[in-house]
Amino acid sequence: MKEWQLKICSRLSDRYFKGRERLSILIYHRVLPSDDFMRPSEPTVDVFSWQMELISRFFNPLSLSDALESLHLGRLPPRAVCVTFDDGYADNATIALPVLKIWNIPATVFVSSGYINGGRMWNDTVIECMRRFSGRILDLSELGLGKYQIYTDQDRLTVAEGLLGKIKYLSLAKRQEVLDFIEICVPSLPHDLMLSSQQILNLANDGIEIGGHTKNHPILATLSVDQARQEIESNRSDLTSITSRPVRYFAYPNGIPGKDYQREHRNLVEGIGFDAALSTVRGVSNELSDKFQLPRFTPWDKSPGKFMLRLLGNQRQLV
Repeated sequence: MKEWQLKICSRLSDRYFKGRERLSILIYHRVLPSDDFMRPSEPTVDVFSWQMELISRFFNPLSLSDALESLHLGRLPPRAVCVTFDDGYADNATIALPVLKIWNIPATVFVSSGYINGGRMWNDTVIECMRRFSGRILDLSELGLGKYQIYTDQDRLTVAEGLLGKIKYLSLAKRQEVLDFIEICVPSLPHDLMLSSQQILNLANDGIEIGGHTKNHPILATLSVDQARQEIESNRSDLTSITSRPVRYFAYPNGIPGKDYQREHRNLVEGIGFDAALSTVRGVSNELSDKFQLPRFTPWDKSPGKFMLRLLGNQRQLV
């Protein structure tokens, strides 16, 4: 980062964050080696590197366990930040971890265990199918999803984003039916996007906290309580068997309360024995926040000044 950028960030930090005992929890999913037109919201390693530099220089990065203990005891340091990753992508280990080590930043990775060891998440199947689709018309009429013209890279991205929105809230069985149909339209798909069991163990051995994220990443609100319990408990069992460590924290898939999960799912997570759970509601936490619905947000800005301003804006939303 350039010196003038560091000075601006330092002034913002001193002016707006000093003395605020609130916890910011950041959500990431992937860190890419370079820009990808099919994943425009994901940071590259260069962007992630300067973001972690800012976190290291101007904030107090904490592990989730240390942050929540400090919050409970009323000893949270000012400008406290936790870094988290959802889903369990392989680049969390191969690309993100080396950057985290450079800046001595702890992190938590929430893993959907049904996709590890060569699996592929449903949304990635859609994205990679659209990347590789060689035709001009994608006809999904018999599935009730319409027809799409695909001529440009922007078309590929637009169609993928539209399909993701339509498929997200389908049942697991119906979702798989759509995915099977789309997969037939392309010759091959990647099988190396997600973490392996060995990579998960390596992350845990490097001090990265491994958290639960269900087995198959369903929208919990579409399941019965018994089905949700099975998803959560089997995921926890999978991860415990890999790391030989307790899985203390849980992240709700998609994470919007009242839409993606209900109060009964929040209570289920607490009853199963997790120490805390994270949503995707924007904002920050204090000692009065519900520790089974802790807020998080995604810092998507591509410049240091805007990144700091986004963190500032998030500080104002106490949940």
